[in-house]
Amino acid sequence: MSMRLSIAAAGFLLLAGIGAAAAPDVVIEPEQETVIREYVKKQPLASVKIPGVELNIGSTLPETVELHEVPDTKYRYVVVDNRTVVVDPGTRKIIKVIE
Repeated sequence: MSMRLSIAAAGFLLLAGIGAAAAPDVVIEPEQETVIREYVKKQPLASVKIPGVELNIGSTLPETVELHEVPDTKYRYVVVDNRTVVVDPGTRKIIKVIE
C-alpha cells in the first residue's frame, strides 16, 4: 500500500513540476499592453541587432542592451530586428514581442 502511495505521490509531483515549468512568468494586463503599444508608436526607437539572442518569450537580453522606460508601467522596451520587445527590467527576460 505504501509503495502505491509513493508512486502516486511521485507521479503527482512530476506532473506538478511540468505544469509549473510551462506556466508563463509574467502576464501583461490588456490595459497595460494598450498603454505600451500606444507609447511605442509615439516614441519610435532605432532598431538594434543582438547577435546570438533569439527573440522568444523567456529569453534574457544582455546587460549591454539599453532598455527604455514605458511611463505608467513597470516594463521596459527595446526594438530588435524591427520588432518591439517588452522586457521585465528585474530579470531582463522578454515577456512580449510586438510585431
